[in-house]
Amino acid sequence: MSGLRYVYAVCRPFRSALQTQLTGVAAQPPRQLTHHGLIAVYSAVPEADFAEEPLRAHLEDLDWLSETARAHQGVIDALTAVTTPLPLRLATVFRDDSALRTMMEACEEYFRRTLDRLAGRVEWGVKVYVDPRPAAAEAPAGKPASGRDYLRQRRMQTRGQERTWQAAAEFAENLHATLSSFAEDSRLHHPQNSALADGPGQNVLNAAYLVPRGDSEEFVELVDRAKDDTPGMRVELTGPWAAYSFTGEEGEEGEEGEAGTGGEER
Repeated sequence: MSGLRYVYAVCRPFRSALQTQLTGVAAQPPRQLTHHGLIAVYSAVPEADFAEEPLRAHLEDLDWLSETARAHQGVIDALTAVTTPLPLRLATVFRDDSALRTMMEACEEYFRRTLDRLAGRVEWGVKVYVDPRPAAAEAPAGKPASGRDYLRQRRMQTRGQERTWQAAAEFAENLHATLSSFAEDSRLHHPQNSALADGPGQNVLNAAYLVPRGDSEEFVELVDRAKDDTPGMRVELTGPWAAYSFTGEEGEEGEEGEAGTGGEER
């Protein structure tokens, strides 16, 4: 088979078939390479786009990168519906089957250990945003009559904002404690840039939770209950995802542990 090997994930053999019309990166169907009872899911992609030099250039092209990321995630999502995949980093490319097998051989212990730990589990993401409007609503209306009035209004605004931030921090801390006690594991990520958010507000909690599939409905209900009593705050739930945040060793925030080096393996 010609072409480089773009690898999405490693998993154990699964019985359910992927969708027949599923395509991945470069509009190529996902294929499977079996090695010592593990499966690497990959697509054969053209060297013209995925060899080292053109790939480096493509990774600077936001439109190309976005399209590739969507195709990559589409395959991961399809795998998550039928098995527990260990996702590899975007743009993990190998020269041929032999190079791919060499990687699987080198990382076999890590793959098996991690797949055992993640089996039957999915990742849920929870973000909490502070809505700035409540603080703004506390600001006194009208033009200040004097410099003293102006300073008084500023103090009131500042106090209102401080109360909002304190309430948000307490809410986020309590919610994270509740969800962490329910989940098998959790990760705190850096707050999301406000420019990347889908709605208003400042991100004060950006966390991932590892939950058994069978407990997912109850986990979602926990988050939904928190949404009902959060004035001035917005709670966002995403998932279920492949367990991206939990593929490193316990206690790490790593994305792909020992194997997820990304780029090309020649």
